[in-house]
Amino acid sequence: MSTSTTTAHERLSAYDWLTPSPEETIGWDVDVLYGSWPRHHRDFPLAEVRRRLDRSPVSGALALSTRGPLFDDGAGNEETLRDLADCPELLPVGTIDVRDALTAEGRLDELTAAGVRFLRVFTVEQAADPGFPGYRRVVDLALDRGMVLLHDGDPRRYGPPLMNRGADVVFLDLHAYLLADFLLMAREEPGFRVTTRMLSGPDSLERVVDSVGARHLVFGSRTPFMDISPLTLRLRYADISDDDRAAIATKNVEELLA
Repeated sequence: MSTSTTTAHERLSAYDWLTPSPEETIGWDVDVLYGSWPRHHRDFPLAEVRRRLDRSPVSGALALSTRGPLFDDGAGNEETLRDLADCPELLPVGTIDVRDALTAEGRLDELTAAGVRFLRVFTVEQAADPGFPGYRRVVDLALDRGMVLLHDGDPRRYGPPLMNRGADVVFLDLHAYLLADFLLMAREEPGFRVTTRMLSGPDSLERVVDSVGARHLVFGSRTPFMDISPLTLRLRYADISDDDRAAIATKNVEELLA
């Protein structure tokens, strides 16, 4: 596991308004971006994102430049790999523009050659439907290469076409109101996971653990466009075992990296 020069334990007093507990220590945040983003009024450079993470209980993260999904996937992937080469706490995530899937094979070969394990699929910003030919091609090529999909959008739409394929998929946008549908899929799909970001119901994390097990949960914050602290607090106070909490915070992602 990659770690920054400052350990999570040393950062436990980092929040201005709160001293996090050891139960909030996060080994991996799977949902980190840097750059500009629609609907946000400012650009977040990588240096600022790193400062935010360093002042939180998060030790490592999967990250990418927003240039890839918004403007140019090839240039964005190059930027991500170049920028994160000197960031030991950050692992690069690749992306492919599903609207131009003719270029996907070469770009995915470049990513796998660079050791990139995760591919982020931006179906919302790129207006991609699960039935579109470009989307299907990108997903097929990524799964053929053994990549893990970090997938936005409604899991009720994108989950069923990914079932029965042995796919490792982390759904980034599952709302607590839609949790039951995800759990029905996860009972059949050991590789389906969801981030904690939008599971804001009073017992959402507990429902996942009780129904399908903690292995189906990973921590994701969407830093810097959302605050990390409410999400770490949710994990801290969840009525689950310490082993389950550690799996969600760290071990489940480490399994995907193995």
